Amino acid sequence: MPQPIIHLSDVRLNLESRAGLVEILKGISLDVARGQSLAIVGPSGSGKTSLLMILAGLERATSGDVHVAGRDFNALDEDLMALARGEDIGIVFQSFHLIPTMTALENVALPLEFAGEIDARERARALLSDVGLGVRLDHFPAQLSGGEQQRVALARALAPEPKLLLADEPTGNLDGKTGRQVVDLLFGLKRKSGATLVLVTHDERLAKECERTIRMADGKIVADEQTVVAA
Repeated sequence: MPQPIIHLSDVRLNLESRAGLVEILKGISLDVARGQSLAIVGPSGSGKTSLLMILAGLERATSGDVHVAGRDFNALDEDLMALARGEDIGIVFQSFHLIPTMTALENVALPLEFAGEIDARERARALLSDVGLGVRLDHFPAQLSGGEQQRVALARALAPEPKLLLADEPTGNLDGKTGRQVVDLLFGLKRKSGATLVLVTHDERLAKECERTIRMADGKIVADEQTVVAA
């Protein structure tokens, strides 16, 4: 049986607050197969984004086993964790997180340049063309619409050809039509690259487009549902 790209066992996350220690995640165990699309849904405060941050290596689990893309995250220091993100994980946030003083082309090329890719600009140009922004290469984020900025963020996340693509409410700041375009693009690029997709969403319609949905409440997984996705 192939090794899952994500393996979590009894993962817990506790964070300090003014009121004392708060349990954010309470014993999460989860395996995700390579190439699968998985939606994480649940009410605000259920732990969805915290779980995504642990999968991205941006938050450390308090206890439990975290294996992502063949790496034991508990055994990695910050430098090795950053390397793992750069090589294996693409992240798309709701708020885009583009660098305002860089053009679309420069934003997408940046992770490739960090990785020492000599053809970073050429690959970034091709990716922006793939997301329909081939004529917007030299525009800065402030000169782009919300949907265009999210497409730049998606191209940047896919630039290193990650094995795992994580998306946190990728349509949350977009209108319905633009959000639909971004979703179609997200799943199309996922199919093209063969990456595993894990997305946090409040949108049940979007969740149904994934092969699998886990539902969270109060820091726990309370349901794990398979979806028949139309070919």
